[in-house]
Amino acid sequence: MAQLGVLTSEFVCGSLPDTLDAVQRHGLGTVQLQLGSAVPRVPIQDALLYGLDVLGDHLTPELAAETGQLLADRGIAVAAVDGTFNLIHPDVDRRRRNLDHLRRLIGLARSFGTATVTLCTGTREDVMWRRHPANRSTEAWVDLVDAVGSVAREAEREGVTLAFEPEINNVVDSADRARRLIEEVGSPAVRVLLDAANLFHRGDLAEQEEHLENVFELLGGWIALAHAKDLDHEDDAGQLAAGRGLLDYPVYLSLLRADGFDGAVILHQLHGLDEAEIDASLAHVRRSAPECWFDR
Repeated sequence: MAQLGVLTSEFVCGSLPDTLDAVQRHGLGTVQLQLGSAVPRVPIQDALLYGLDVLGDHLTPELAAETGQLLADRGIAVAAVDGTFNLIHPDVDRRRRNLDHLRRLIGLARSFGTATVTLCTGTREDVMWRRHPANRSTEAWVDLVDAVGSVAREAEREGVTLAFEPEINNVVDSADRARRLIEEVGSPAVRVLLDAANLFHRGDLAEQEEHLENVFELLGGWIALAHAKDLDHEDDAGQLAAGRGLLDYPVYLSLLRADGFDGAVILHQLHGLDEAEIDASLAHVRRSAPECWFDR
């Protein structure tokens, strides 16, 4: 069975214990840990926009052990820890520094309580969620393959999965390019974080079921984690709470189950969910899922 969870940064709380109180208040026992939730000295919006670029210096064995213990004491499973940063940032020095942060996180992942680290494939813009025309360049692609390849072997040694998220504003903006990255890096540690709301280019919504089937044809068997949010139009990353937009959730979740997926489906919205929306979104996802698929 799959698990239904939430990204911890959906709750804007003063401390990680407060965040975990909110998680449990909504009846959830699984999270994707956004490190900004555990590092109160970094504004959560900066953590979401820049990731390890602002969080990396705070990564210590002590932080990992304390955070992991707090989650374990609550009985909350950690589906993944968020290792996102701009993998193809135009500033090469920042890229190298963040790859060092990522290597440290890979080594600490199990102390946080998980064996999965999530990645953003990046953009030639400063902020990792903004589109740039150079994302389609050969140079950007080579930089991405080199960056992921440089940490994949370390992830293999640590028994850690690197789950990258295809996203329409990033260099990997489609299922085709996601499959290409998997094949070119050639590491069993490299898998996909699938958010279907991120993968609709112009014209795809007109044939939504066929489009989603093609996504799973290309990426089936490689999905380590799934996101649940929604979109109000195509050719942009989904920004809505699950159930408030155009994504066909019964098709999306049925395809996940048919693929044999038994991981976590994580409720997520880039700019944070209003707590009042969370129960409605959870109900929508559960209602749309195949019968008896979620464990709680």
